[in-house]
Amino acid sequence: MSKAHRGFGVRELVANGRGTCPVCGRTGIKVLYEYAKDEKKHMICKQCKAGIAKGKKADAVAAL
Repeated sequence: MSKAHRGFGVRELVANGRGTCPVCGRTGIKVLYEYAKDEKKHMICKQCKAGIAKGKKADAVAAL
């Protein structure tokens, strides 16, 4: 079976979902995960999402 629809939702986003993560500052990384803080929504990368969930990026999130 073909994989014709793999990544179809990402292709519709601006720059194919790539940008700069506001938490870690990496550029050219996929920022697909939504993070809400103080009623503001930020798009963050997968690694920062996991770090926030485990409590390792608490100091970086405070800067948002």
